[in-house]
Amino acid sequence: MVGMSLTTVILAKPRGFCAGVDRAIEVVERTLQRADGPVYVRKEIVHNPHVVSALRRKGAIFVDDLDAVPENATTIFSAHGVSPAVHASARTRRLKVIDATCPLVTKVHSEAIRFAREGYTLLLIGHEGHEEVEGTMGEAPESIRLVQTVKEARIVQVNTPEKVAVITQTTLSVDDTRAIIEVLKARFPRLVVPAKDDICYATQNRQNAVKAIAAEAEVLLVIGASNSSNSIRLTEVAEDAGRRAYLINDAGEINPAWFEGVTCVGVTSGASAPEHLVQEVVEALKRLGATRVEERELVLEDVSFGLPIELTHLAAQSSPPSPLLTK
Repeated sequence: MVGMSLTTVILAKPRGFCAGVDRAIEVVERTLQRADGPVYVRKEIVHNPHVVSALRRKGAIFVDDLDAVPENATTIFSAHGVSPAVHASARTRRLKVIDATCPLVTKVHSEAIRFAREGYTLLLIGHEGHEEVEGTMGEAPESIRLVQTVKEARIVQVNTPEKVAVITQTTLSVDDTRAIIEVLKARFPRLVVPAKDDICYATQNRQNAVKAIAAEAEVLLVIGASNSSNSIRLTEVAEDAGRRAYLINDAGEINPAWFEGVTCVGVTSGASAPEHLVQEVVEALKRLGATRVEERELVLEDVSFGLPIELTHLAAQSSPPSPLLTK
């Protein structure tokens, strides 16, 4: 029987929700309780369909564009951040905006503005089409060049080679950016590189945890959405460590054939994936024969972010909500 050799599940920790995701979800929940009238959310608040569906059931209305939001309505911007053009559109429509942008993303936006004002060309390491990248590039479109690969780093052109700075998509890690930055340093000796705290702590921690459990686990399951940048990268980290890895949205996508002849499976989850999905995957693996579940904690995360001030401006008040999803 497929899976009968499976005995052990190793859970990576840290995994799952980061502080920015926690904050974004809480913003939506509190707004739903306090707002007078419908609450609209531009794009997915975080990249996970289970989170979005749960908030939709609670009353949140998700839209792809502000044109779908009635004037004067309460509107939340997602954790990924938006460009100044989106903010301007919201003002034109007199929307009551609550900005759930992750503070780490806001920091990158601020750096983009500062460097552009100082006459630097900014090289943004990130993925084209990602909402965070679109928002950051919108802060200084004339000054920012997107660099996605080492190849692009070798050929990107700037007007003033002595004034070049690097910024990054926060859901990348030190490992993701190292090779690109080394190429850029060789080309631009006076390159200004991002401080270590510009890299999302959660992305780096989750990747390091995957590397740790890959030493024992023969196959790794990464729970996360197909449009989640950090979840995709977790599968790549496992594969770079020489392990088979599968990105799954939930336990329903598990294929028992993956575990033929496998005794130990590693499990982790992206920064937008709720913990209940992890526990459902563990239960599915138990049904396939696993009898031992071990958790390996690499580092303790104690980061938290305050809520946006706009929440205090809502007319209706209520007590703090209960958590949306079990962590």
